[in-house]
Amino acid sequence: MKQDIRDGHVARVARDGFTIVEDAIEPALVDARLERERDAKPAMNGFEGHKTVRIYNLLAFGAPFASVPVHENVLPVIEGVLDAGCLISSLSSITIDPGETAQPIHADDMVIPLEKPHRPIVCNSMWALTDFTDENGATRLVPGSHKKPSPDYGGTYETIPGAMKKGSVLIWDGSLWHGGGANRTNTRRTGIAMNYCAGFIRQQENQQLGLSPALVKLFSPRLQELVGYGVYQGLIGHIDKKSPAQLLNGGGEFQSIWNRT
Repeated sequence: MKQDIRDGHVARVARDGFTIVEDAIEPALVDARLERERDAKPAMNGFEGHKTVRIYNLLAFGAPFASVPVHENVLPVIEGVLDAGCLISSLSSITIDPGETAQPIHADDMVIPLEKPHRPIVCNSMWALTDFTDENGATRLVPGSHKKPSPDYGGTYETIPGAMKKGSVLIWDGSLWHGGGANRTNTRRTGIAMNYCAGFIRQQENQQLGLSPALVKLFSPRLQELVGYGVYQGLIGHIDKKSPAQLLNGGGEFQSIWNRT
């Protein structure tokens, strides 16, 4: 991604709380499917939905999902909103089936006990594997709400649909008020939720236990960092002044914050 394009997306997230990267995903990722293999069923609760199928911990399934967190059309924007020390918080698929009602409006960082507004500590993305429309459940957004306190969970708010074509990616500040839309069509709305957090925040999905070390060894160095085998600012996450990646891979270099000074 060119620097000026990246900077434009980062600026829109800062101003509006969200941005859409059009035509971001190559066909191999757009066509990724797991529901049939995993026999996934709706969670049957008010947040995850009664007609919404979710599959969590997608990195555990290998290709093509290992290419999602480090995608060149998305990760630079995330790093611009957070910083290069960001982590994968969770990676899942979300399919909204016909007849699903709208998800309650919420902010993704509501459970973190910090006063708002604050600097971005969560930055999430929704990858459109089908067209996202107002009718089929496109994410509902409250522009500019990332600069306000958290919403009343499930409250009624004026929203706009995050409509986008198949292959596009919606990126938003985790403080933005939003929720999945109602599917009033007879076709499914399918997306990948690729979520990130700042390197000093606990991840939503426990990547270190959710992914086997044998699998993580096969990841690129950057993906190893993103799942938590790096050290934030040379301090947070070290093991006896060593990087977790050093212990995982049996070698490598790391300089702690104390050695840098």
